[in-house]
Amino acid sequence: MLEGPLLIAVLIGAVAFIVVTTSFFKLHPFLALIIATIGVGLVVGMPLQDIVAAVNSGFGGLMANIGLVIVFGTIIGTILENSGGTIRIADVILKIFGKKRPALAMSLIGAIVSIPVFCDSGFVILSSLNKTVAKRAKTSLMTLTIALSSGLYATHTLVPPTPGPLAAAGNLGATDYLGTVIGFGLLTSVPAILVGYWWALRIGKSIKIEAEDDLSDIENALDGIDSLPSPVKSFGPILLPLLLIGSASIFRIFEATGAFSEVIYFVGNPLIALLIGVFSALTLMPRFDEEHLGQWIGKAVTRAGPILLITGAGGAFGSILKATPLTELIRGSVATNDISGIYFVLIAFGIAAALKISQGSSTAALVITSSLLAPILSAVGIASPIALALIVMAIGAGAMTVSHANDSYFWVVSQFGGIEVGDAYRSFTVVTLLQGCAVLITTIILYALLV
Repeated sequence: MLEGPLLIAVLIGAVAFIVVTTSFFKLHPFLALIIATIGVGLVVGMPLQDIVAAVNSGFGGLMANIGLVIVFGTIIGTILENSGGTIRIADVILKIFGKKRPALAMSLIGAIVSIPVFCDSGFVILSSLNKTVAKRAKTSLMTLTIALSSGLYATHTLVPPTPGPLAAAGNLGATDYLGTVIGFGLLTSVPAILVGYWWALRIGKSIKIEAEDDLSDIENALDGIDSLPSPVKSFGPILLPLLLIGSASIFRIFEATGAFSEVIYFVGNPLIALLIGVFSALTLMPRFDEEHLGQWIGKAVTRAGPILLITGAGGAFGSILKATPLTELIRGSVATNDISGIYFVLIAFGIAAALKISQGSSTAALVITSSLLAPILSAVGIASPIALALIVMAIGAGAMTVSHANDSYFWVVSQFGGIEVGDAYRSFTVVTLLQGCAVLITTIILYALLV
């Protein structure tokens, strides 16, 4: 089996293959990861049956840990979209912040909605509301568009149960500490939201959206707000799982025991917590018939499919890397060069950012980077819940740096927001760069203080 510099060269080649095939040849990340996984095994000289076993164990092992969690999270998000729950959440936040700070309100709406809902879907759902608020508050539409899009983007790459950070936590072995990951995700998303809000106020003064002069068609977008689900029903599917997972994490920190603690550990397990969230989301359905139970949930399962495939392929890739002498090589390098945790944070950010810039998908960047780094964590001494959570944050920071023409979200924001492409680069692409850097700086500070 290959060792030393040749092994590093094979790893670099595998990453380059994934980047080139997904960005330039538009190969699906799932197939690119599987080909790279088997290719690494063959090139380094692993026995053929060991390659098959590593692929199966890596794919199946990760699916066993987080596969159903991803499906349940996607079901919650889809039901919130279709039932109007996201609009009700937006309405509540607008009533609290909207009169004096409409841009801040849109940032917060985006940040909350994007925890269970993909950011591109969230923007499409909320774009008419965004225009209505701009008209009623007599505020720059450009300001609110960047505030909303950056708010959605902040939690999309940082806070489980969004599939990207959830898969990254699973790859890095942090599933048991998901409450810690969620806590740090919420914490590090704050500077990202604030930076997005600041940039929205700044850029909104210099760019005007042409459609801003013709907003009469959405004047009545909120007139039917009373027919939407109640705030309790709308917030429940998001807040209930987070509360249960967080409670279990607190009990685990204090090593609580006893019958009540066992119940908390059970309902706070991400699988059970998200399933309870699904039951909560079902109360949002107007009717329990074939159209709603079948089609809505069927749509969610269809959405979850590609994410599950990419995530499982990432697990297989990580399994192959673990089966090579790479870990021993890194451990020897660490012993001689004393690689610090903060340096590893920068490495995680850099790899994720390179993947994001080159192939466009934040979710793919999170999955691939975490798969690459998982076999190395023990070699650099990263094993505590806080350290693992902060590595997820570093990868998330890279996965939001930056969104441009190869990212579908870039086109959703520019097209639904009515922004010219050049202006979208000046406004939205720049804000994603600022957000990624803000999260990286925050992560480094937290790592230095807490690890």
